[in-house]
Amino acid sequence: MLAERGYLIPAVSTPTTNYIRCAIQLAQSIRQHHPNANICLLTNEEIDLPLFNHVVTLPHGDQGGYTNDWQVFEASPYRETIKLEADMIMASPSDHWWTMFEHRDVVISQGCRDYYNNISTSRYYRKFIDDNHLPDVYNAITYWRLSQTAKEFFDLVRCIFEQWDQFRRLVKFSEETPSTDFVYAIAAEIMGRERVTLPLGYGPSIVHMKRHIIGTKTEDWTRELVWESDPLRIQTIAQWGMFHYNTKTWQL
Repeated sequence: MLAERGYLIPAVSTPTTNYIRCAIQLAQSIRQHHPNANICLLTNEEIDLPLFNHVVTLPHGDQGGYTNDWQVFEASPYRETIKLEADMIMASPSDHWWTMFEHRDVVISQGCRDYYNNISTSRYYRKFIDDNHLPDVYNAITYWRLSQTAKEFFDLVRCIFEQWDQFRRLVKFSEETPSTDFVYAIAAEIMGRERVTLPLGYGPSIVHMKRHIIGTKTEDWTRELVWESDPLRIQTIAQWGMFHYNTKTWQL
């Protein structure tokens, strides 16, 4: 029987990044604010940790990198799911999200913030969005309910990944492999962005700790900025919502 609501954290480790460790840190931060939350780990490993209510292996096996993402819809044990990228921290309660989302079938977050809580205006990492006039979506926070709309969305995500050579002819993109954000943006545009996003400025957005968003001199912000935990503060500024720390080795 499906549980009603829960968080899904995909975590497939690579030779350079231990995403399981990231997922554990994220789950711990969720439990700090919501001790009774349902949390599911989606991975390609056999893991038994009481921190997670469910541990689900990829139903179609490891497809490699970003391409695994379309499996989240089939893998989720929940009627309503919020998928969170593993390398984040929940810095404040998020239970109001469920009320915000409950009348929608799919919601992908849009835009991002710096650690001062300013909406980012940097387009350094969003050239593919601007060049193709796509919605500025971030898959790091994605909600769906069990519905035909959600199935159509993730079927389309799968189609774009698996038939990328054909889709690539229709868009401006210089790299070999598309990111999950780019694929979600294409799928959102095809389905109708109003069906899978909230208006810009509504709904949650991530604090993104990438260099050109926060203005550090190097990629590793932990070497330049002062941070504190419990509560999480960056340069004395209290953080809220989802904090995407990006430097994968960082630990609270």
